[in-house]
Amino acid sequence: MNPLEALREILVLGGPVVAILIVMSVLTLAVTIYKIWQYAACGVGRHRVLSEALAAWDKGDRQTARARLDDSRSYLAPIVGAAMDTPETPGLDDRLDAEAGLALAGLERGFRLLDTIAQLAPLLGLFGTVLGMIEAFQSLQTAGSSVDPSLLAGGIWVALVTTAVGLAVAMPTSMLLSWFESRTARERVFADKALRTVLVPGQAIAAPGTEASSATPEHA
Repeated sequence: MNPLEALREILVLGGPVVAILIVMSVLTLAVTIYKIWQYAACGVGRHRVLSEALAAWDKGDRQTARARLDDSRSYLAPIVGAAMDTPETPGLDDRLDAEAGLALAGLERGFRLLDTIAQLAPLLGLFGTVLGMIEAFQSLQTAGSSVDPSLLAGGIWVALVTTAVGLAVAMPTSMLLSWFESRTARERVFADKALRTVLVPGQAIAAPGTEASSATPEHA
């Protein structure tokens, strides 16, 4: 039996509920392909050049930092560049946080759909099973006293098909959603660290301590 025939048989057995679940699985596949393409295009998780720019900026090497930033293809590069251009502008940190949040919100596009499918697919499968069980018991009632046990077993088997399909759709969708969410969470942490590194570089933190340490012996 080829895959198309197997799919057709499942559709016949499961009815419209299985058809809806198959449409949901196609949506999951489409969103997954889109998110993988989007993450690759934005350079999600690939911030080596940007990290080098941030390290140079943290050490006070502004020229190297700008040169490395120009080579970065990260979606965060324009935001970091704006922070480097005007690091002491009042209220800049709030504006940059908002811009970074907007960029990260774009990476989260499609998460709600995946979450809805992950939660709804098992319920749809259970709904199909309940409908199948009702139909099976109606068949038994119609049969009257001449009840064939195989009739009940066959009805239950057909009813459980929808539950199996629902779980088969929900489990991978939930795993994919968790993976995408973990990637986005790491991006959020990196974006926050990048902006704070530019706005408050290491030299600015070390400078007050250096002055304090050099002033202590004179005071003593």
